[in-house]
Formats: sequence, structure tokens, C-alpha cells
Amino acid sequence: MTIGDPAGRLSAVTTNPTAAARLGATWWSRGVALHERVPPRSAPSDPDSGEPPGWFGVRLAELGFGEGDAAGLVAESPADVAARIARPDWAGVAERAVCAAEPLPRDSVAYQDWQEAFAAVLRPFVTEATDRVVVAARQDSADLVAMAGQFAVELGNGLARLAARTLVQEMHESRGHLAGDDGNARFADFVRRTSGPAGLAALLGKYPVLARLLGQTSRFAADARIELLGRFAADRDEVVERLLHGVDPGPLVTIESGCGDMHQGGRSVAFLSFADGARVVYKPRDLRTHVWFNAAVGLLNRAVPQLGLRTAAVVAKPGYGWVEFVTARPLANPADADVFYLRQGALLALLHATSSSDIHCENLIACGDQPVLVDTETLLQPVLPGPEDQAPDPAAQALATSVYRTALLPMVVVGEHGAADMSGLGGDQGTVSPSSGAVWEFPATDRMRLVRRPWQFTGAANRPRFDDRDLDPCDHETSLIQGFRLGYDAVMLHREEFAGLVEDSAGMEVRVLVRPTQGYANLLAASTHPDLLRDALDRDRLFDLLWTQSAGYPLRRTLSRYEVVDLWAGDMPLFTGRPDRRDLWDSDGRRVPDVLGHTVLDQVRARIDGHDEADRRDQEWIVSATLATRRPYDGHVSTVPLPGPVEVVAAQPERLLAAACGVADQIVARSAVAGDRVNWLGLELVDDRQWLLLPMGAGLANGYTGIALFLAQLANLTGVAHYGDVACRAVSAVAPLVEALATQPALVAAVGPGAYHGFGGIAYALARMATLLPDTELEPVVESVVDIVAAAGWAAADWAHGTAGCLAAMTAVHAELGMPSAARLAVSCADRLLDSVGGHGFADGSAGIGLALARFGDADAHHARTGRDLLAAAKHQDHDGWCSGLAGVVAARTLVADDTELGRAVRHFADRPVLRDLSLCHGELGITEALTVMAGRQPSAVPALRSRAGMVLDVVNRYGAWCGTPNAVPTPGLLTGLAGIGYGLLRLGFPDRVPSVLLLEATPGKK
Repeated sequence: MTIGDPAGRLSAVTTNPTAAARLGATWWSRGVALHERVPPRSAPSDPDSGEPPGWFGVRLAELGFGEGDAAGLVAESPADVAARIARPDWAGVAERAVCAAEPLPRDSVAYQDWQEAFAAVLRPFVTEATDRVVVAARQDSADLVAMAGQFAVELGNGLARLAARTLVQEMHESRGHLAGDDGNARFADFVRRTSGPAGLAALLGKYPVLARLLGQTSRFAADARIELLGRFAADRDEVVERLLHGVDPGPLVTIESGCGDMHQGGRSVAFLSFADGARVVYKPRDLRTHVWFNAAVGLLNRAVPQLGLRTAAVVAKPGYGWVEFVTARPLANPADADVFYLRQGALLALLHATSSSDIHCENLIACGDQPVLVDTETLLQPVLPGPEDQAPDPAAQALATSVYRTALLPMVVVGEHGAADMSGLGGDQGTVSPSSGAVWEFPATDRMRLVRRPWQFTGAANRPRFDDRDLDPCDHETSLIQGFRLGYDAVMLHREEFAGLVEDSAGMEVRVLVRPTQGYANLLAASTHPDLLRDALDRDRLFDLLWTQSAGYPLRRTLSRYEVVDLWAGDMPLFTGRPDRRDLWDSDGRRVPDVLGHTVLDQVRARIDGHDEADRRDQEWIVSATLATRRPYDGHVSTVPLPGPVEVVAAQPERLLAAACGVADQIVARSAVAGDRVNWLGLELVDDRQWLLLPMGAGLANGYTGIALFLAQLANLTGVAHYGDVACRAVSAVAPLVEALATQPALVAAVGPGAYHGFGGIAYALARMATLLPDTELEPVVESVVDIVAAAGWAAADWAHGTAGCLAAMTAVHAELGMPSAARLAVSCADRLLDSVGGHGFADGSAGIGLALARFGDADAHHARTGRDLLAAAKHQDHDGWCSGLAGVVAARTLVADDTELGRAVRHFADRPVLRDLSLCHGELGITEALTVMAGRQPSAVPALRSRAGMVLDVVNRYGAWCGTPNAVPTPGLLTGLAGIGYGLLRLGFPDRVPSVLLLEATPGKK
């Protein structure tokens, strides 16, 4: 296909007289897309003259239209379009279908399958395509009768899906005129009426874009099948020899097409089955990458002799090829799962070294103890340029160039119905889709309608199986990391050999993924709405979302015109590249020059050169962190005990400070740096239900402001300037973030004003840092944060996300900086909270709301009384943690009033075993914070706190800083991670200088 060429070819075929009488001579002109409507008069606009055109003018100019052409395009009549544009082939296909249409008999059987029924309406399209295949593919090596029947069913179902929404709408408009005693009978009557020449002509005449889709789809399907059969006839002997071990399989009996995305005129991967049961895979694309990958695996196997990683055999031909059909097999015994995952880890290392991506669950087959990669089209992927108007986030860059990019590691997608991992390690059977999919309700009746519901994934063949169940990679993390280390070290030790292999890839064709394929699929599905099938320009408006959503992304905007051409052909947009070039090519082989920042060869060379032990440890952490996202969320409760004994050691302030410095050094070592910006990758609990590996945002609890506050506090205590420098570079992103959000109050409200997870906490952290690091200029940034929060509305009342947290933060900001705007916002927040009720615990419950009001109520008796009442009634979950358990509630009550139960709480906290989880949120240091607060009011708490501090210090020195994450994977954040553990150590050592971050206290002495 070429731009300006409807559906691949234009022809001067004359209109069929019979069809013209029913459809009209120019009926097809409204099916011609924007890019095919060659400019009639004016030249492209001069970019240097006059005012710049609006976005539509710019869009037209890219297609070669002049500034004055927009109005002409809209006003142009069908006759005018037909007069200057050659009649497309699909119009002839549609007209022949109308002439060949025959109404179904009145006594035809009732339909139970709506696809079969709608395929009957469109049978003339199917018949013509099938006849073409049979005539062109006469050969002795195939059962043409069986294959023709299968092709007809496949094509008929595909056309039925394309036309379904339009047919259902037409059926609904015919209700009251359809014959039949029930919905199924009336459905059958509609099918019968529409299947005749008059009915089909009325349908296609009303919806010429649908006629185009049906005509081009049926023609593309026939062309692709004829091409496949011709190629198979030419290559059969070689395929049998190299893929079937020389054993003749007998005639070809079935071809299962559509086993992957459609590209380049309806071509797709197909499975070929033979009389003896043997199968091979046909791929209509260049398979030199597969040959190259097999050579890379061979090199890895030689470097790691015990590995024995298997590949799929391939017969590569110019522009296409044949691949061994790899059959999934279960493990011989459960112990072989460790062998499988060791090999998977080594494969992961190779894919990472070769800058590969999109290795999802359908691209791997578990063949016994062998993970076999069966799709290699996304090896050697370039890193695409990001948005031009945003400073790069170093953590996002680190993630995009890490082992995570392969998509072999867990990549959990969260939606309204749950979460799903479709990575190469995922694909869990029975997973409910995160988002809804379109399904037909009341099918094959006149009440048939489209609804959206979640669907259940039936599973893939990528996971090792034993005893009829998939084995989870989380249970074999050690083997996976061991294999990754073997593969990574092999590349590092044989650097020159692998680099030489990369050089050999220079001229290969590789697919380049510009956008997620699912986005294209969603657009194609949406574009079959009948409102978009009357005039092609309406459908073009939908496809132009690709253009408008590319603002700030020059590469995507440049390529969007080519994407639209592919979408009009019913294909997934396809771009290819060459590892030694900065160019891309579209699906028609059209070169788009110099759009990549670097060649893939340079990129992969740099990656291999960068292999060292420090980088390997970083990648291994990402492996563990992504596996942690597959582990079930167990609530804000920590129950895992320590792996060994613990002693009470002397916890002098200097020893606690030294331990905190050790934690800080870990955090700094894990940082990603780009220019003046610092950020981190971390595990974040999203919506209190799913852990995700993400570049850190700005929030106090899980973001870079919380880390920066800890480092700033440490710099203030130690005088080590480096900690303060890292802290300031981390929060340098806040000012541009706030500037970008200043005109988006809806987004500000969605984030919320809360203390832990909202703008309140961000303002608090920056205000505290302004005091701790007085040479910084953070006060204006704090004021801008306060201003955007004050301008946005919100609904939640709690401490973590909502108004109570904002009140506490603004109270502290005013104390730190004397900022009037913070004081005004605090008053507004306090008034909002007077009628609030909360749930259990501190972070989300009444205790947090009560404390915020009581603390503010130092100057207002009414607010104070409401706060004390809420605290008195506060309840907690049945655990000791800070966020929703006993510790947060007790600490809040201690600060406000004498608690008769205080002594019992001290004894309870002192006697309980130390948790492995040391985090502030629901771990040991959150509970210890309650003891710290109580020690200021209750003398009996002081020895208990001293003893607890000694045990915590011993745990950190003996076992490390265990985080509140799945499997205790280290993460740098404040509430569940290392920064919170470090801050908790400082709080234990210097309670008179380090205020409680969990309570959003101001610096001591500030009022």
C-alpha cells in the first residue's frame, strides 16, 4: 500500500450496471479516506507566511493539502470526489457482492451463532475470495476442499465481526417491522431481508466505509492465502527436511491464520497442519532475526556449557519464512522447574544484552524444562526519543533501558476489575482482565446489544507445568537470578564475541514498536461504530487521535500519517528499522529518515560495554522487585518473624546515626542521575491493592520528597553536604511539576491534599527541608504547592489522602515558614472536617482526623473538642502497626489527652517480638514511633523505648534494613522503605531534634 492509494490499489474498473442501479454511480466516494483525497488545487502552505494554521491545518499540510483546502474537503460532493479520484478495487468487490447476493429462504433454520448468521449476509464477499484461492492454488500437496471450507468460515467470521455493530444498529431500527414470534425468529428475519441484493445494496449504500472494509478485507485475505500456498509449494521439500526431520507429513489439511497481528495487507502468522498431525509455523516477514537469535543462543551455550538452552529451528526466505512448531510439554518432575527457571534467567540476560522487548507470555513456549522463544521480531529494539518538552526523569530512563524492558519480567497492569500480568513469566490461567471487553448480550436475537464486561484469560503455554498446574516463578526466584547471573557474566566475560555478533546484525530488518499494539487494536475496534462508517472523514477524525495525542513527541507525530494508512487497511501499523541506521521504514517500505537518536548498534554496544558487577546487581534488584509485584497483597499487616535471634545492644545516638548513614548510603547508591536531576525506582502500593515497580513520584510516603527529607535531616545532623545535595537535586522536579499542574485543578484534586499520598505531604517535606537546609530556595516552591491545593476541590477526609492530612501539613508549614496562605488553607481544612467520620486506624481513620483537628484546635476550642471526641471513639484493626493498627491510634491519643490505658499499651509494645519488617507504615519502626511519643508523657515507656531501640539497631546491623514490601525487597521510599527506616533510626537517636514525620510535626522550636 502507498499513501494516496486506497486499500492498496486504484483501478479504472467500470461500474457494474446492475449494482450502479442499486447503489448509484458515485456511491463509493464517501468511502475514500482523507489521505487518499489528492489535493485538487492549492500547493502546500508556506510555513513562513502568515499566521500558523490550527492543528487541522497543520495536519492537512503534512498530507500535502494547502491552507484553503480544509473547507473544500468538507464541502466537496461525492460526484466531485469521484470525478478526480480513480475508482478503488474494493468498490468493484462490493458491487459484485451486491449482484451475487441471494436472499435466504423464508423457512431457513433459526441461527444460534450470530457470527454464522451475519456471515450469511456477507456470503458473496466470502464466495468471491474463496473462489480466487481455489483457482490460484491448485496443487497436489494440499486438501483444497477442506482448506477452502476452513478459509470461508474464517473469513466469514472476520467479516461478520467487522459488520456486527452496523448490522445490529440496522436491526434495532427495523424492530416493529420484523416477522417472528420471538427474538431469535425476528433476528433470522432481519438476516434474511438483509442477505438479498436489495438489502445488501441498502446496507453498503448507507455505509460505504463498511463496504470498503468488507471489500478490502476479503481481497487481502485471498491475496495472503494465495501467497502462502505458493510459497509453501515452492519450499515444501526444504520445510520437511529441516523442520520435520525429513519425514513427509502427507497433504496439508488446515491453515489456521490470524495467529498474530495483521500487517501489510492482512498478512499474519499462520499454523499449517498436515495429515499425520505434524505442524509448522508460517511467518510473512523477514526471519533473519530468528537466525541471528539462534546464533546468539549458540554463543551463550558455548560460554555456559551446562546451560543447554534450546531454540526453534527456522527456514528463512527473503521476506518470509517457516519456523518449527514447538509443542508445550509438562515437566518430568517438579525439580526440573529450577532447571527451567535457571535457563529462563540466562535467556533474560541475553535478551537484555541485545536490547529486546515485548517478550510477553504468548512469545514463549514451555517445552519441558526448556523455555523456548518462538517470536524474535522485537530483538534489537531502539530506545525511542521521549517528549521534547519535558526534562528526562532519570529513574524512568533507567527502567526503560533495564532488564524490565524485555517484558519477560512481570509487568502487572491494573484496572477497574483487578490486575493481570501478561509478561513472559506471567499469563496466569483464570486471570480476570483488568479492563472490560466488548461482548454481545442476547446474541442472535433482535435484542442483541454490545456491553462491556471483564473477561477471563484462558492461559498461555509459557509456564512450566507439573501435575496439571502452572508453576509460579516467585517460587523459583533463586534459580531465575542464578541463571540471569550466569548469562550476564557470560556476556561480560565474552564481551568481544557478543559485540561481534551484534555487528553481524547490521543489515537485518527488525520491527520497531512505536506505540502499544493494544492502543491500535482499541482504535480499530472503535472505528467499526456505524456512525463512523457513513463517511470516511468521520473515521479519519477518530484515527487523528494518533496525531493529536502525539503532541510533544516528534517521532510519533512524524509517523502518525503512516499509522493511519495501515489502520485504514485494517492492519496494525508496522515500522521496521536496521540496527546500523537511524532511519525507519513504514509497512510499504517507505523510508522515514533520521528519526532515531542513536543506532541500535551503538545502543547495544554501549550496553554490553556497560556490563559490570554494579550494573548486574541493579538488574538483579529489578528482577526481584518485579517478582514481588506478583506476590499477593496481604494488607497493612506484618507478621513475618526475624530469621534468627536478636539482642538488646547499646543504642547510643552515634551508633544509631552511623546505622542511618549506612541506610542513606544504600539509597544514594541506588539513585538514578541525569543532569541535575536525581530519582529512584521503587515498589509502590497502588490503590492499596497492587504493588508496582515505578519511577518514584513526588509523594511523601512513596516518592522522592520523602527520601529527600530523610537525607536533608541526616545532612543537618552529620554536616555531610553530599546528603543535602542529593536531597535538593531530588526535589528539583517539584517546581516544574507544580507549574504544569497549575492549570489542571482536576488532576490536583485527583492526587489529593493528603499527608502521605498528596500535596499536603509534599508541602510539608519541602518546608522542613527549607529549615534543615537554609541555603536552598524552597520557600517559593512550597508556596506554589499550597496555592494549587487551595484552588482545587477534594472529597476525602482522612490523614493519608485527604483533608486531615492537609490540615496537619498546613499547620506544620505555617509553623516552619510563617506562610499566611498555609494558615488560611488550614482554617478551610479544619472547617471541612467538623462533620467528618473516619474508618479504623490512623492513616485512613478517625484517629488521624481527630489528631489534625485537636492540634489545630490549640487555638480553637470547637475544633479541639471535635478532635478529642473523634480520638476517643477511634478504633483500629487487629494488629499493632501504625497505619491502621494500634500504634497510630495510641500515639495520637497520647498527644492530645491523658490515656488511662497508656501503661498497658507500653507493656504490650515492649513485650511483643521484633518484626522482620522494620518499616514505618506497618512495621517495627512505626510501632516504635508510638513508644517514642509515649516516652514523652509516660516515664515507664522510657526503658521500654531504650530496649526496643537496642533491638532495632541489632536487627539492622545483623540482618539489614528489611522493608515493608513483598518478600522484603529493598525499596527507597519513606513509608515502607529504606528512607523510613533511616528516619526511624534518627528519631530513636535524636528525638529532641528529629520531629515525627508520621505525625507531620514541625521542627522542634517552630510554632
